[in-house]
Parts: sequence; C-alpha cells; structure tokens
Amino acid sequence: MELDAVTALYLSGLALTTEALRRLHAAGHPDLRISHGFVVQHLVEGPVRIGDLATGMGVTQQAASKAVAELAALGYVDRVADAADGRVRRVGLSARGRAAVVTTRAVRADIALELAAALGADRVEAARRAAIDALEWAGGAEAVRRRRVPVPR
Repeated sequence: MELDAVTALYLSGLALTTEALRRLHAAGHPDLRISHGFVVQHLVEGPVRIGDLATGMGVTQQAASKAVAELAALGYVDRVADAADGRVRRVGLSARGRAAVVTTRAVRADIALELAAALGADRVEAARRAAIDALEWAGGAEAVRRRRVPVPR
C-alpha cells in the first residue's frame, strides 16, 4: 500500500480512534461520540462558564449550549451555579463524565501496549515522537497543550 505521510498519519489516527471508541462503548459508554471529546477536553480541569466553553471551542454560545445539553441528557456533565455569581451557570463533568475520561485513558493505554507488542516498542515510540514532531511543525501542539483542540470544520 502506497500512502503519503499526511494520509498515512491521518488514516492511522482515524483507525486507532475508531478502535478506542469501540472499546469505550463496550466498557459502558455506548452513547459517547468523538465529537463529545471536543467538549470534554475543556472540562477536564474543572467547571467552566458556557461562554468560556464556547470561546475555547471556537463556536457560538448556542452551539456550546447545545453540546452541553446533549451531554447533560446523557449524564456526562452537570450544570451548577457559579459560586461568585448565582446568575451564571458553569458546566463540569459529572461522576459519569469523569469515569468516561478514566476509561478512555485506560483504553488508549491498552491500545498503545497492544501496538508495542505487535510492532515493537521502539517503532511505536518512534512513531509517537514523529507524530508529535509533525503536530509541532503543523502548529497544532499548543492547542493540545492547552486542551483547546478546535472542533474540525
């Protein structure tokens, strides 16, 4: 199979993410989608205002509110009053949402171990470093460091 580097990295990431999602569903979170991760990444550090969530995601406040409503209906986020201003609502991960984060991290770690067993730990580590270097080169690393990966358009 002949693929250029950009296509190979993209398709590998897509296939690995699809497998991770399949395992996440099997582990008790069947209603989560990849798009939910673009919301969750902004909530891992703690509750935020909807307006700040929208800004971090690069979407309108209405779009952020819609995503939050969906995740709240599924039980992954809670809306709470702001301690400093009761008129303001914050959104944060619920216990189920935090459990999904833990499970997702475990699934990804398991996949990494399986890849190392299948391909060799050195090759997997070299591929990981090359992918990170490519991310830096393409200008996306800072968004990852700040947990502010934008929703794909």
